[in-house]
Amino acid sequence: MESFSLILAIVVVTALAFDFTNGFHDTANAMATTISTGALKPKVAVAMSAVLNLVGAFLSVEVANTISKGLVDENGIRPEVIFAALVGAILWNLLTWLVGLPSSSSHALMGGLIGATVASAGFGAVHGDVLVTKVLLPAVAAPVVAGAAAMLATRLSYGIGGTAEGEATRKGYRAGQIASAGLVSLAHGTNDAQKTMGIITLALIAGGSIAPGSNPPVWVILSAGLAIALGTYIGGWRIIRTMGKGLTDLEPRQGFAAQTSAATAILASSHLGFSLSTTHVVSGSVMGTGLGRKGGVVRWSTATRMFVAWALTLPAAALVGAGAEAVTDLGDWGTAAVAVFLVAASAAIWKISRREVVDHTNVVADDAEPAGVVTTAIAAVIPPPAGTVAGEAAIAFPQQSTEPAPTAGHVPAPAPAAPPAATV
Repeated sequence: MESFSLILAIVVVTALAFDFTNGFHDTANAMATTISTGALKPKVAVAMSAVLNLVGAFLSVEVANTISKGLVDENGIRPEVIFAALVGAILWNLLTWLVGLPSSSSHALMGGLIGATVASAGFGAVHGDVLVTKVLLPAVAAPVVAGAAAMLATRLSYGIGGTAEGEATRKGYRAGQIASAGLVSLAHGTNDAQKTMGIITLALIAGGSIAPGSNPPVWVILSAGLAIALGTYIGGWRIIRTMGKGLTDLEPRQGFAAQTSAATAILASSHLGFSLSTTHVVSGSVMGTGLGRKGGVVRWSTATRMFVAWALTLPAAALVGAGAEAVTDLGDWGTAAVAVFLVAASAAIWKISRREVVDHTNVVADDAEPAGVVTTAIAAVIPPPAGTVAGEAAIAFPQQSTEPAPTAGHVPAPAPAAPPAATV
């Protein structure tokens, strides 16, 4: 058994707390489309996802090795640096959860680690080639590739089976959704749970508990898998609502296409050791399905807010991580001050979230924002396919008039005059 110091124990506990936030922050990646289309009940969906996240954590350690061995120089990294990195990642996760934005927990963790490492040991301690090839390039390419694959799969689905409608068809696609959602959950465990394994392993190396270059110990794999599974079961309902209803309106066959495309991309990246953002992949897939269906649209105002959050994740977490490292560098009291700040800030965010509670009872409430100018214009020239759910077009394109359009040169008849007032 590894020897532990107090600071190392604090780092491990904080890393597992981050893993927990990663779980409820990313539940939407696997289950948002399944819940929004009614394929599974919300609580059943998150329970299934939690179990498969735990199983996925044991399938590979390639991503964990990317973080523990490749991103930063192991030599000279103190446990306090890892702690500061986790502070930046946790706070960013909680803030984006509060506003319901699906941002990347992976990039929050790596941003915090980069910022804290630079503050402690300088820019030379960050391996720029690994950052570019295994973090930044996949961050840009993955949502584009997954979105294109989902759009193509959606068009093929409607093209091949466009005339097959009815309850039997919907049940078939819902069964496919459940299977593909399980695959996404499994893939999420193989990718995201490993990031916490990697950060704990790096802390153990920094604290002298295990030798440099070691793989994650079994207890690290088990604890990281349990933490992310528990967070997944809690359910990040705010982000589930945004992913399932805020980006586009989904039919079961679209949900199936989105999840299958996402799972393929995530599993491939885990095999290659890419520290991929599952949030980016699934969001790209959902938008691809919106563009792939005739009459389907993407709510670009929501997507734009999401893109801004993606762009800010790495630098924001890095700044917080660097600031936390500067304080912990002052000594034990500095580390204690950062710990108190983390707990207080987390409690404040949770208290603010109670003002408007989102849970399994109202996660599919139909309060999506109305369509904008672009959405309405697309709806006017591209009718939805035959057989779509009747109310769906009204959700995507509200306040459309049912009156026939006037022909050229036609003057509408005047409204009938009101009857004269009765005379005495």
